[in-house]
Amino acid sequence: MSRRTIIITNSDRRRLEHLLASEFTEAILPKSYLTDLRTELQRAKIVDSEEVPSDVITMDSTVRLRDLDTDEVETYTLVYPNQANIAENKLSILAPIGTAILGYRLGDVIRWRVPSGKRRLRVEEVVYQPERSRVLQLEH
Repeated sequence: MSRRTIIITNSDRRRLEHLLASEFTEAILPKSYLTDLRTELQRAKIVDSEEVPSDVITMDSTVRLRDLDTDEVETYTLVYPNQANIAENKLSILAPIGTAILGYRLGDVIRWRVPSGKRRLRVEEVVYQPERSRVLQLEH
């Protein structure tokens, strides 16, 4: 797993910590997925929503990722577990790749452990970021 500094909004951190403390997480296996998310939250730089750079992956962001081993490009929206639906490309924050991409930026390469081994992904595009969208709405 990569150890680059990641950026997480204060509101995302609060919601994710609440999720990790909930009874819902007791059903998550393996527990290493929860440990990985806790570790990411502990090492993250926390900022207010209006301070997050527009190229950072936050909760509810839609991103294009390139698998550097297969050259395949995938598009996902990072969501909370109750919204996850892989058929709609809605990736749970509790899935290994979901945890991996949180807080990373355009151009970053992410190395992460998944059930089938390790993956190397590059953030190709942040298609949508809710914080950026709110700022644009306020400007108009």
